[in-house]
Amino acid sequence: MTKAMGLLSGGLDSILAARLMFEQGVAVVGISFVTPFFGSEGAQRATAALGIPLKIVDITEPHLAMLCNPKHGYGNNMNPCIDCHILMLREAGRVMEEEGGDFLFTGEVLGQRPMSQNKGALLVVERESGYEGLVLRPLSAQLLPETIPEQEGKVDREKLLGIKGRSRKEQLALARRYHITEYLSPAGGCLLTDPIFSRRLRDLFRNQKHFQIRDIELLKIGRHLRLAPALKAIVGRNAQDNEKILQLIAPGDDLLKVDGYPGPLCLIPYGGAAEDITRTASICVRYSDAPKDEEVTVLWSKGGEEQQFSAQSCPPTLPAGLMI
Repeated sequence: MTKAMGLLSGGLDSILAARLMFEQGVAVVGISFVTPFFGSEGAQRATAALGIPLKIVDITEPHLAMLCNPKHGYGNNMNPCIDCHILMLREAGRVMEEEGGDFLFTGEVLGQRPMSQNKGALLVVERESGYEGLVLRPLSAQLLPETIPEQEGKVDREKLLGIKGRSRKEQLALARRYHITEYLSPAGGCLLTDPIFSRRLRDLFRNQKHFQIRDIELLKIGRHLRLAPALKAIVGRNAQDNEKILQLIAPGDDLLKVDGYPGPLCLIPYGGAAEDITRTASICVRYSDAPKDEEVTVLWSKGGEEQQFSAQSCPPTLPAGLMI
């Protein structure tokens, strides 16, 4: 039996591509990739509904290396879609070879994304992945060059589709036909398309040559204030942020909290000088429920050491001017 490895995000297009393969009697194995910027939850739900196996591959290390300097550049935010697709197909191809698969397929639609899914970009992705001719796009196959599985009769080209453009009318009609009701929104699972997260990531790349996965995880929470080129503070916005800060704290970090009043945890990753701690304490008071016109007690801790001191709220213009 012909076996195909499908790149499944959990979005409608990739689910439909898998269904089209089913209709041709192809055995489908889903592949989903994990990085700090996207996960496999949508793919897990989709493959469970489809009743197919799923291979989850963590590509964090090569993805970060690519993300710092993508050959084909970024999209509107920090999304290097062309380079990301090349990497994913390359990694999926390795899985295909290990699993004895015949070809790869994706849910990409010609022209759906003008920069990364035009005909030239799709062919570049395929060629640079190292699997030219073995990447089938079932939703737009009739508008693209014939692939090797089509030439060999493993897939009937006449039963594939010729969808193009940004309208999703045809996909939604197919979803109704297949009774598909649950799927991710387009690009909904990638943080690199989010403007606020992208701004923080650019700031991290610009100011911190050596960073850890924890530094990226911290970008997902709180308010971020750049205190100096190599120093920033993170201010929790709610109880969930505060809990996440506690989960991500490291021994060298400064942690501050106003004593006796509801408010945020304030983190200085890797620690700061005395004046940085004092300034962050005033910001911590500003975002707490403590009185803004009198001194209050702030609790400080670092690596098991604890102290308390008095601080007064900074003016509102201070954090506003430092916000990343």
